[in-house]
Amino acid sequence: MTSISGSRAVGARLRFTALWRRRQAIRRRILRWGLTRRGLLAGFAAMHFVYLLGLMHVIVSGGTEGDLPLYRLWAEEAMHGRWPVIDMPWVYPAGALAPIMAAISAGPWNYQLVWFALMVGVNLFAVFVLTSGLRRRTGYRAAWYWLAVQLLLAPVAMLRLEGFAAPLAIAALVWIVRRPFVSGALIAAAAWIKVWPVALAAAAVTASSLRARIVAGGLAVSAVVAGLVAAFGGAENLFSFATIQGDRALQLEAPVATPWVWATVLGMPGAEIRQNYVLATREVAGPGAQAAGVLVGWAMPVAFAVAVVLLWRARRRLIAAAEVGLGAVARAELEQRLIVRGAFAMAAALIVFNKVGSPQYMLWLAPIVTVGLLVERRAWTRAAGWMAAVCLTTTLVFPVFYLQLIEAQPFAAAVLLARNAMVVGLFGWSLVALWRLVPAPASPALDALAARPDPVVVAP
Repeated sequence: MTSISGSRAVGARLRFTALWRRRQAIRRRILRWGLTRRGLLAGFAAMHFVYLLGLMHVIVSGGTEGDLPLYRLWAEEAMHGRWPVIDMPWVYPAGALAPIMAAISAGPWNYQLVWFALMVGVNLFAVFVLTSGLRRRTGYRAAWYWLAVQLLLAPVAMLRLEGFAAPLAIAALVWIVRRPFVSGALIAAAAWIKVWPVALAAAAVTASSLRARIVAGGLAVSAVVAGLVAAFGGAENLFSFATIQGDRALQLEAPVATPWVWATVLGMPGAEIRQNYVLATREVAGPGAQAAGVLVGWAMPVAFAVAVVLLWRARRRLIAAAEVGLGAVARAELEQRLIVRGAFAMAAALIVFNKVGSPQYMLWLAPIVTVGLLVERRAWTRAAGWMAAVCLTTTLVFPVFYLQLIEAQPFAAAVLLARNAMVVGLFGWSLVALWRLVPAPASPALDALAARPDPVVVAP
């Protein structure tokens, strides 16, 4: 009897082992296929097809989703002679008019469809840049990560202006040491759509030895944008985006608003979540909330400056390392790593110390993480995992549990707390990563980097 039971146990273990090996073999085949051109393009098509299916009922009915109803309204007003920036102050920089007006090119009814097609185009551009036109296999993992982020941030990723700025930011960071003028132009173009790419500009100016070319590219694009706005009579509104929302209260999802969210959940006197009808958003109120809004207004530039100082320190150590024999290629690679890490720290500072906490803000960080996986995969893998968790919980906060959140239900508030804690944690990680990036001169790590035959920064 014992021998029969033992035989059955052995047989069960053998069957389990065989099943596990088959699954592992299938997994390896899928991964290998995913790292082929056909696999990546199939994944790209599948991801966007899923979005198209989700939006089909809106497209067929001539409707719009997300922020697009407001974008279409502005576009229609512009078609009737009342242009944002030109004829009135506007919440966005002037460059945001480009995608907003492009989407109405086939008429208001097709606004959602054309917007979707434009998003497919810019995402394909990002994938091609990351993989050098599908020729650079080391970029495939980063491209897949970018596609995964698009899914995790659904529907925000495809229905906000950040969806246009993010691929431009990816291209700028990939080309920063090989095509500095183009990179600077792309950073400026992205910043004239949404302001956050100023973090990329600050990192590049602080850390790049090619900063003059980067600045020249940025100034060229900025001169075109400013010149067009001024030519049509909107010069006085050119920078209205910087001041038009300065008096708003703490938005519900902002990290700094978390204590007042939980004060509302716990029923503390004076704490509440309320609707701002003018800005069409939810805000928190309660004892100390207004002071906290003022405080973060001061804390944001301080945190940004701390990141700049840490990046400048790392840059100085890089120069010292170069003086003891670090080659030009290795120095360029380290420079790119510096810029990417600095850009992440600065963009994270703009989120952590912000009165606003819109879900699309995660598209400020995800493009930088994507390029981090390209230029320094091992160092960014764990951060990429945390960033994916941030994107998932962001979508759970909005739109999945948003109604429960504004009703101050504990579970929804806990999800928001987890998301905000991870964002703050990533900001802290970025500062530590900047501090540790460049080893002491003549260290084994630098020697190994200098000897690399196939640098990461090649982007033909």
